[in-house]
Amino acid sequence: MTENFDLVIIGAGPGGYVAALRAAQLGLKVACIEKRPNKALGGTCLNIGCIPSKALLDSSEMYDVALHKFAKHGIKVKDVSLDLGEMMNRKNDVVKSLTSGIGMLFKKNKVTAYYGAGKLAGANRVEVTAADGTVTLLEAKSILLATGSESTELPFLKFDGQSIVSSTEALAFESVPKHLVIVGGGYIGLEIGSIWRRLGADVTVLEFLPRLLTICDGEVATNVQKILTKQGFQFHLDTKVTGATVKPGILGGSQVIVSATAKDGTALTFTGDKVLVAVGRRPHTAGLGLTEAGVNFDAKSGKIPVDKQFKTNVANIYAIGDLIDGPMLAHKASEEGVAFAEMLAGHKPHLNYDCLPSAIYIWPEVASVGLTEEQVQATGREPKTGYKVGKFPFVASGRAKAMDDTEGFVKIITDAKTDRILGVHVLGPRASDLIGEAVIVMEYKGSAEDIARTIHGHPSLTESVGEAARAAWLGMALHA
Repeated sequence: MTENFDLVIIGAGPGGYVAALRAAQLGLKVACIEKRPNKALGGTCLNIGCIPSKALLDSSEMYDVALHKFAKHGIKVKDVSLDLGEMMNRKNDVVKSLTSGIGMLFKKNKVTAYYGAGKLAGANRVEVTAADGTVTLLEAKSILLATGSESTELPFLKFDGQSIVSSTEALAFESVPKHLVIVGGGYIGLEIGSIWRRLGADVTVLEFLPRLLTICDGEVATNVQKILTKQGFQFHLDTKVTGATVKPGILGGSQVIVSATAKDGTALTFTGDKVLVAVGRRPHTAGLGLTEAGVNFDAKSGKIPVDKQFKTNVANIYAIGDLIDGPMLAHKASEEGVAFAEMLAGHKPHLNYDCLPSAIYIWPEVASVGLTEEQVQATGREPKTGYKVGKFPFVASGRAKAMDDTEGFVKIITDAKTDRILGVHVLGPRASDLIGEAVIVMEYKGSAEDIARTIHGHPSLTESVGEAARAAWLGMALHA
C-alpha cells in the first residue's frame, strides 16, 4: 500500500526535522524518514555531534575549573576525582531528552515519522526499508534530501572503531586515553581534544597545513594555538600523516604508531593509545539512489548542485544542509529547512549566507561572522585606507576579570569609507553568545558606530563588543 504526502523528507537531522515542522505548520502533509536503528531523531548533531560534544565540553570544563581555579576563588575542595561513567550518562541523558523532544514535536505538528533507509524510487516516490526488511512506498509531490554528512575516512588511516576512530567513537571512550593523537587541526579535533585534555589525556595534533583552523581569521587562529599550547596541547603543523600501525600495548590494550613526514622531509612517528581522524566531513549520499533517480552530484566532493530554491536537476527533488555547497553547520541546515518549506508553501523567505555565524567550543570560545581579515584583503582593500580594524582585549573587561577569564579579544573589521561592518571575530569567554549582536547588526547592514552608540550593560562581556566597535569607528577604545 502506498501512502501519499505533499512532502517526504529523507533525513531527520537539523535540516530535515526543522523543514518537516515548518512545512507542517504551513499546512502541508509531511513525512520524515530516519534510518538510525534506535529510531532517534535529530541526526548527527543531536545524537553523535553538536549536542553530546557540548555536554562533554561543559562537564570537562567544570572538572578542570574544580582542579585549577576553585582555590583562587577561595573554594577549598579535597580529593576531586573523575567519574567518567557518570559524565557519559549525563551526556546520554541530554541527548535522549532532546531527541525524544523532536518526536513530541512531530506528533504535535502531525508529521509522520518513518524509520528505515529512505531511497529515491523516482521523482515522486520514496522507498523506505525498515530494519526488519519491510518495504513501504511513499508518494510525494515533493521530496527533500537532508541526509547530512559523515566523517571523512583516509585510505591510509581507516577507522577500526577502537584505536583509530572518528568523532563518534571519540565522544564515547570508556576510559581517558593516555595519549590521544589527533589528525587534523580543525574545530572538531580541537573541541574533542579539549575534552580529553581537561580529563587528563596527553593530546598531540598533527596538521597538514601551516596553521590551525583555516576557517578562522588568521590572528584568531594564531592566538588559539598559543592558548591551547599553554593548556597542554602539542602541535605539529606542516606535518603529513602517511599511515598508522596498531600494536598490542605493553601493559595491555593497544598502541597506535602514526607515521608522518615533516615539511623538510624528516620522517616522524607518534605513538598513542587512541588516534582521532578529524580531517573533515563529506555528504552522506550512499544508498539514496541518486544515480538511479538521475540526480546530479559531484563524484569527488559528494555535493549535490541546487538552485536558489534548493532544486536539484530533477523536478520535485530538493536538497539542503551538508549535501549542498556551504559550511557544514547545523544552524545553516535548519535555516535552509525553514526557507525551503516556506518557498514550497508559496512564501518568499530571506536567507543571508553572508551573516552566517560560526562557533568553536574550546575555551576560551571562538565565534565569528562575516569576512576574515585575509578575506577582506583579498577584495583589494588596503589597511586603514580600505578597511579598519578595532580590537578590545578581555583583560581590560571588568566582567571578564571578575570571572577570571581574561584571555582573548574582540575584533571588528569595517569598510574604511562607509564604516559598515565586514566581519566580527571573538576569541574569549562565551564568544558563541556574544556573536549574536554582531550577526543582527550585520543583517541590517549596520556600522561600527551603530554598535558603539548602543548602550551595553555594565559589567558585562558585551561591553567588549561595544569597545571594539568604538576602536574600529574612532580609532580608539575607552578602556584600553
